[in-house]
Amino acid sequence: MAKKEKAKKETPTEAVETPETPETPAVNWEEKYNAEHDSYLRLAADYDNFRKRTAKEKEASYGNGKADAVAKLLPVYDNLERALNQPTEDAAYKKGVEMTMTELVKIFTALGVEIFGDVGDTFDPNLHNAVMHTEDESLGENVITMVFQKGFKLGDKVVRFAMVQVAN
Repeated sequence: MAKKEKAKKETPTEAVETPETPETPAVNWEEKYNAEHDSYLRLAADYDNFRKRTAKEKEASYGNGKADAVAKLLPVYDNLERALNQPTEDAAYKKGVEMTMTELVKIFTALGVEIFGDVGDTFDPNLHNAVMHTEDESLGENVITMVFQKGFKLGDKVVRFAMVQVAN
């Protein structure tokens, strides 16, 4: 008889189940559906944000790569500009440098590069870097009197600021 009592004690007690009403399964199903639907909508929104972000990054990387390529060509532009400003007796040499400069400017224009920073323009700190200041009563305030280095802009991005002298 001791074995029967042990067996009785070892059997787990069964949990008392609450009687289900007819509405309980529907409520559980509706809660699960709403939770899954909410999860699905969040996942769809995350994917849409990811898609938009990667498209924007791809476009920005192309623009940044183009700006870097233009920046690497700027010393060539500067050297050609210096060569054009030097007096020379060799007409063929001067014509060759002018043709090279014209082609480089055409390439920049085709890429959408804007060259700025001319004498007489109004100084804009978002585009120009004022390295010198001069007092000249004949000129207005914040007028560029001398350009040391031209500025370059690709779309809204400034590739290089123009180095200028400003009056007043």
